[in-house]
Amino acid sequence: FLWYQLLPRIFAFLLKITKGILESEAAKYEKKVMVLDFVTPTPLGNSWGLGGTCVNVGCIPKKLMHQAALLGQALQDSRKFGWQFPEEVKHNWMTMTESVQNYIGSLNWGYRVALREKKVTYENAYGEFVQPHTVKATNKRGVEKLYTAERFLIATGERPRYLGIPGDKEYCISSDDLFSLPYCPGKTLVVGASYVALECAGFLAGLGLDVTVMVRSILLRGFDQDMANKIGEYMEEHGIKFIREFVPIKVEQIEEGTPGRLKVTAKSTKGNEVIEGEYNTVLLAIGRDACTRKIGLDKVGVKINEKTGKIPVNDMEQTNVPYIYAIGDILQDRLELTPVAIQAGRLLVQRLYGGATTKCDYVNVPTTVFTPLEYGACGYSEENAIQKFGEENIEVYHSHFWPLEWTVPSRDNNKCYAKIICNIRDNERVIGFHVLGPNAGEVTQGFAAAIKCGLTKEQLDSTIGIHPVCAELIFLDICTQNRHINWCCGRGPATCQFFY
Repeated sequence: FLWYQLLPRIFAFLLKITKGILESEAAKYEKKVMVLDFVTPTPLGNSWGLGGTCVNVGCIPKKLMHQAALLGQALQDSRKFGWQFPEEVKHNWMTMTESVQNYIGSLNWGYRVALREKKVTYENAYGEFVQPHTVKATNKRGVEKLYTAERFLIATGERPRYLGIPGDKEYCISSDDLFSLPYCPGKTLVVGASYVALECAGFLAGLGLDVTVMVRSILLRGFDQDMANKIGEYMEEHGIKFIREFVPIKVEQIEEGTPGRLKVTAKSTKGNEVIEGEYNTVLLAIGRDACTRKIGLDKVGVKINEKTGKIPVNDMEQTNVPYIYAIGDILQDRLELTPVAIQAGRLLVQRLYGGATTKCDYVNVPTTVFTPLEYGACGYSEENAIQKFGEENIEVYHSHFWPLEWTVPSRDNNKCYAKIICNIRDNERVIGFHVLGPNAGEVTQGFAAAIKCGLTKEQLDSTIGIHPVCAELIFLDICTQNRHINWCCGRGPATCQFFY
């Protein structure tokens, strides 16, 4: 039946939300808003509460478990700073996951309260377009309702991809399962080279687990490859094993349990070589697919990229159907980052209902990969800068450095690294910033603001750094190495360090 009596002349509809920001933004303009939010369980039956991927199975639990691994390293370092405690220190997986899930639960509840306070109608139901201006909402009991609206906003996000091989959905897990896994995963094979793969492999190894990463081709596709390779080298040096240029072709269960035992058969991407290995857990992190193919877009004429499922939009986040908008990870040729989706949604609502004209700026957006050696980036990768401006028109300045906090425990000397990429023809304007080191996200955020303001190399050199912090090295001429000169501080790049 049609619930016309609930729906105003202007009605915003979200199939899924990010942190409750967007619907609250619309509601403050006194528009009636409904949110349809539904999580299709994983093949293992896991689902979660309100808040989308980031809150439940993405950024939040990932960063907290990364922090758990950093604390383990801090325990080791602390002995050199005088802390004394028993030699044997153990990590309890269940304590960690329970604490993380309790925090996520508090966020879920907070979003529900915020929706209620803003008088946003919330339905835990799966939304699907059935005809123009009309969606069908199906709840978990199978009860269907029809709703009409003047405008719709699609923000359905993505879900992990599976390999399509025997045993993948039966015996493997994804990041959608890992963060609430009710047992320690034990010896783990991580399949993939995405940031999800390397982040998960990193914190699992940091918790003391035996971790192997199986890589089809390159690490961190889409990121600066100089930085990606340094991350891989660091992880290998810290005990994470890599199987390169192989892909799984079959996963079999040898023994049931929590965890059980699995046998993985893999084939070389370069030939016919086949290898086998036994693991307790196989984590698939080979990419994510847009949740757009089963929401009835064909019934209302919304075009998608048939290969990727992504939705093309104009610079106003508008699809080819004027009354339907889209934001977030499902957009074609846009960044897949939670803050980007939030900003785009907020600005969209302000344009629709508040008379604003500001559009979302998708250029120079900072991000961080929370691998064991954290990687912060903003702007062009070196590869993309060369492609865009030509190698003869860019200059790369770079340096290794040694964080002061790492000197006393004498670890990882000459492993942290930073570089900036400058456009020679534009007064050496900084067009790319990359840093490997502790707190890389905190360092990158400030530089991102400067880059958006048109930061040049000269301005960078004239800025006084804070001493002693890792970010200081970016401001020190003596430790800024010109890639083309290949020299720094009178020493070769292999020994160039940042000394306090």
